[in-house]
Amino acid sequence: MSSKQKEIESNPTNSLEVVDDGEKLHKRETWSTKMDFLLACIGFSVGLGNVWRFPYLCYKNGGGAFLIPYLICVVVGGIPLFYLEVAVGQFMGTSGLGAWNICPLLQGLGIATTIIVFFLNCYYNVILCWAFYYMFSSFALELPWATCDNWWNTDRCSTFSEEASLNSTANVTSNVTDSGLKKLDAVTEFWERKVLAISEGIEYMGPVKWDLALTLLFAWIVVYLCICKGIKSSGKVMYITATTPYLFMTALLIRNSLLEGAIDGVEFYLKPNITKLSEIEVWVDAGTQIFFSYSIAIGALTALGSYNLYNHNSYR
Repeated sequence: MSSKQKEIESNPTNSLEVVDDGEKLHKRETWSTKMDFLLACIGFSVGLGNVWRFPYLCYKNGGGAFLIPYLICVVVGGIPLFYLEVAVGQFMGTSGLGAWNICPLLQGLGIATTIIVFFLNCYYNVILCWAFYYMFSSFALELPWATCDNWWNTDRCSTFSEEASLNSTANVTSNVTDSGLKKLDAVTEFWERKVLAISEGIEYMGPVKWDLALTLLFAWIVVYLCICKGIKSSGKVMYITATTPYLFMTALLIRNSLLEGAIDGVEFYLKPNITKLSEIEVWVDAGTQIFFSYSIAIGALTALGSYNLYNHNSYR
């Protein structure tokens, strides 16, 4: 055993990382507590993919029947790959970019996952930008998407109360304008005409929307403040970002349970369409959802595991 190997193994915090020159060693940060690492993993697994995509997939693929291929994919693919990535990062003690140097043939995995995460972060921050935009807009005394009296509204605009009255009548033709165009609700017009300012086509770029640009800048600043001090700051942020979705989902569950027709949704899950299991698309959706929601194969779990102590029981 070489002197460097002995030095690494004798280090009680196991936070030493070998630099490429093979001579110099420097310390790598570690999680303050085991709970920080656990919440970080939970935060990666509970996000947009579960909140809005999973219910849609259940509805699309036979209700509760979708849980069967989903749980099978969890056991066969999700958990083993989740553990593999965490363990590789913990063993190598380096970033997701260099962790796969454990095997020279796999070096390209680190580069590929880094590129994927770059694009992933770019479009996720755009979604955060939209969320911040709606949050700031909701501070108004009257919600801007509650009426049709704004400059961005057209003669096709209709409010929620008007939509409800139209749906309660049998006169379907009343849901179109005099010119024969279908009416749009005020929320849709706020989204498409005010927030996005959708042009006639992708070839028409249009001017910069400075309100969205500033909101996007704000989103990037928030992300920077969360990670500027490394895992010492991001680990604490996880206490909020990992637990808040559960609070939101609990609130949504209570609210939706009180709405008219909620029992129909419960019945849809309790009476699954088993015949859907014969369709290959259902199994593909289940496997895709596992990779999507568990953040597998993008290098994030490898990076999180690399901040563990060498002897940390990540399997448990």
